[in-house]
Amino acid sequence: MSSSADQLRVQESSLWVRAQVMPYVLFMGFLLLSQFGGELIEWNHPAAPWWRRWPNQWIYPLQTVVCLGYLIRHWRFYEFHWNLKWSLIAVVFGAVGIGLWLLPTTLYDHWKLEGETTGLMKWFGVAERKDGFNPHELEHPAAYFFSLVMRFLRAAVVVAMVEEIFWRSFLSRFVHKMDGSYWKLAFGVHSTKIMLVTTLAFTFAHAPVDYAGAICYGLLTYLLYVRSKNLGACVIMHATANFLMGCYIMAYGKYGLW
Repeated sequence: MSSSADQLRVQESSLWVRAQVMPYVLFMGFLLLSQFGGELIEWNHPAAPWWRRWPNQWIYPLQTVVCLGYLIRHWRFYEFHWNLKWSLIAVVFGAVGIGLWLLPTTLYDHWKLEGETTGLMKWFGVAERKDGFNPHELEHPAAYFFSLVMRFLRAAVVVAMVEEIFWRSFLSRFVHKMDGSYWKLAFGVHSTKIMLVTTLAFTFAHAPVDYAGAICYGLLTYLLYVRSKNLGACVIMHATANFLMGCYIMAYGKYGLW
């Protein structure tokens, strides 16, 4: 009986770890496909079919559908525990966090800068951020609408869940107790090591131009993680931030932020 129970616990822990990690692995796999495979597929010519002219216009939606499907299938392993109080606080945190993230490129426009910045301004992300995923590339209204909806779904739902599940639910526990029982730890345990590792890992998962914003955002998320002890609140913070960023991108043409 004891051996059988142990085997069940090992199997359950393995399933739990896979459910926390695989969405992020799948997401990053599609990013690699976009970065390297997209270059091989891309043919920027008026005669090229849309799927070759703009590979990201089908890679990103496919990424969204696959990752969302995986999350839904493994929903029972995610401890969201939605709470109205912390959800509202998370919305405020998300707005503040993305405000800090967008401040450098906003200052770039406010100061009427041109070209690439250097030194500290470059490190802090003071840049134009115009080149990137642009749904306006698709001229057909239905294609434009589909592309835009999928992009917001990707940013505000899939990215928010995939990253918070990985950074907060999995990595925070793993960093705190690197043995076979780390998955049993309560959510929201405070540790300087957790704060440093998760914030730096989150930062380096982004482009250098976003490092300053990612550090500020990562520390704010850590504060919410510790205070709320609620994965759902962290997801809502991330979803709010990414939704507001998407609105900012579309309003000001800052497609490089995608």
